[in-house]
Amino acid sequence: MFRTTVLSEGDIYEVLSNSRRREALRHLTDVRGCTVTIGELAATIAATEAGQSPAPRPARESVRSSLHQTHLPKLDELGIVSYDRTTGTVSLCDPARDVDRYMEILAPYGLTWSELYRTFGIGSLLVVLAALLEVPLVGAVDPLLWASGSLAAFAVAIAAQFWSNRWAVLRTLWS
Repeated sequence: MFRTTVLSEGDIYEVLSNSRRREALRHLTDVRGCTVTIGELAATIAATEAGQSPAPRPARESVRSSLHQTHLPKLDELGIVSYDRTTGTVSLCDPARDVDRYMEILAPYGLTWSELYRTFGIGSLLVVLAALLEVPLVGAVDPLLWASGSLAAFAVAIAAQFWSNRWAVLRTLWS
């Protein structure tokens, strides 16, 4: 369970319960530090929903309307984003860090980091045990080499996770 200083766990789950809010936060995280227009945000979300870029105009208008009327005011009220209705601009705020912790998905694969590490751990253990028991093919390679390879795979995964969260990590270190 994550502890947050600003947002309650219930607020975070409510924010993440809607796919358009999740997509808005993903896009704002990708352009971290930049202010985007509601039109740009709507176009990005509509393209994701429609599966084509650019998305059809009615899809973009529908997303823009729901962002303007519902989702961005909700995120602004919670302090996750700063939404200026008059200029139509949106930017990420510091409490978004609390939400980021719950959005731990490795998008291309649909796995969480913890699932990936658990899979590496179990797979590594089974391969090293198979090598120790001299299972054909696997046993032909020294168990120390298998263990070293597993540690290297963990190191690559950790580096990938650090790289994907580099701005949040650096901001935490500087705070």
